[in-house]
Amino acid sequence: MVLSALRHANRLAGRSVAVNALKRSAASGAFHSTPPADPVPPPTSASQSLAAYYFPNEPDLPRLLTSFPGPKSVEKLKSLDKVYDTHAAYMLCDYRNSVGNYIRDVDQNIYLDVYAQIASIALGYNNPVLAAAAQLPEMIDAIINRPALGNFPSMAWESILQDGLIAAAPNGLGKVWTGLSGSDANECAYKAAFIYHRSRQRGRSSDFSELERQTTMENASPGSPDLAILSFEKAFHGRLFGSLSTTRSNPIHKMDIPAFKWPKAPFPALKYPLDQHEAENRVEEDRCLSAIETILHEWESRISAVVVEPIQSEGGDNHATPYFFQQLRNLTKQHSVLLIVDEVQTGVGATGTFWAHEQWNLDTPPDMVTFSKKFQAAGYFYGNEELRPRLPFRQFNTWCGDASKAIIAREIVKEVHAHDLVARTSQVGRYVYDQLEELQRTFPHLMQNLRGKDRGTFIAWDATDLDTRNKFLNDMKAVGINIGGCGSHSVRLRPALVFEKKHADVFLDALEYVLKQS
Repeated sequence: MVLSALRHANRLAGRSVAVNALKRSAASGAFHSTPPADPVPPPTSASQSLAAYYFPNEPDLPRLLTSFPGPKSVEKLKSLDKVYDTHAAYMLCDYRNSVGNYIRDVDQNIYLDVYAQIASIALGYNNPVLAAAAQLPEMIDAIINRPALGNFPSMAWESILQDGLIAAAPNGLGKVWTGLSGSDANECAYKAAFIYHRSRQRGRSSDFSELERQTTMENASPGSPDLAILSFEKAFHGRLFGSLSTTRSNPIHKMDIPAFKWPKAPFPALKYPLDQHEAENRVEEDRCLSAIETILHEWESRISAVVVEPIQSEGGDNHATPYFFQQLRNLTKQHSVLLIVDEVQTGVGATGTFWAHEQWNLDTPPDMVTFSKKFQAAGYFYGNEELRPRLPFRQFNTWCGDASKAIIAREIVKEVHAHDLVARTSQVGRYVYDQLEELQRTFPHLMQNLRGKDRGTFIAWDATDLDTRNKFLNDMKAVGINIGGCGSHSVRLRPALVFEKKHADVFLDALEYVLKQS
């Protein structure tokens, strides 16, 4: 049954028809992203399928041969566990035979993936454009001669950056420092903030004092100053030592790890839908802003920067309004504190704009914006030349990022712009959100606090509790949908930018079926 007919049948008999089709459908051999003899022409309008162009043999539906997890996954994960920690592993994946929006496991089960490697797949699995980029001479050069970019950048490095990361830089932030991961990007941004702060205190022309040189080797002041980064309740900014001190989303992330005594501020606990609770949400945001101002005034050590996510992701997909972020920016300027916007998860088009903070309409841009995930590369953007240390080796490590990942980022940027993937994602996000609103009205005891309206496919809702949420995630996998959770009991969507209405219909069919069975 073709998908359009399946949707028509659902309107008459309920979406369970679709999932019955999913469960009956048998996998028919391996599938690859190699185009057929007569490839699909590129789309000439937003109404045409880009996924069909990229992935002409992408499956129409999930196909399950075993239960989840499959017996081969269980067996092979046990073997892998002898040499590698697999406590958090869901299944063993067959990436060579995963295509577009569908991921295949070692048991040859095929899942529609709306989790996309924890929000980090931009253009789908085995995208042919990225596959071609992987074979470019400059990619081979970057991989086998991996440069220590701080000391020995290649002659191609400037053009790789200009055509890729810089071409997508947030307004006003035309400089970049590349890193190794989202956590590393945030830690490097924190370092930049501290160096900037101390440089302004001593004057950029002044050298370090002998006392500073001696005390920093003892982890003591003034060489190792008592400075802080302010973050928020339920924030997630990474799992390295410095970033963990700003991560507040889950105790398991940071238990037993020594931490800096840095402050945390309340993040607005808003009511959804936002447009139906404007008055009470404004009161809540003002409460939080007042608390932030008090911390900036009274914290025992000097705060150099505030770091904030546009949408708190790991902490439960918590939103705030543009008003909150505008006032937060005003506070940072009033107190001469830098504003670092962590767009590791929200960046690169998923929220309906390329950068989520574009929706805040700030008078002045953030001081730094960190990125990773869908870019495949990592680092932070900045504009102020004074955020670049005046001496070498202060912001530094062996590789200072990875040129091969920056090449992939360049190709992602080109494809996003060429096919207007931000607008496409915004459009499909509106469709998904409208359908989820209907399901929430039908199943209010199972779906609560739906959020993400007009935020592309960056959509989430709450289950009643942790156990119910976790059972739901497993039930969805059992019908061929790979989906993730966040916070204490939330469900989140994180599909690729090539997730289209036809994929959304499959997801919605499966979702309604699982909700009906719960």
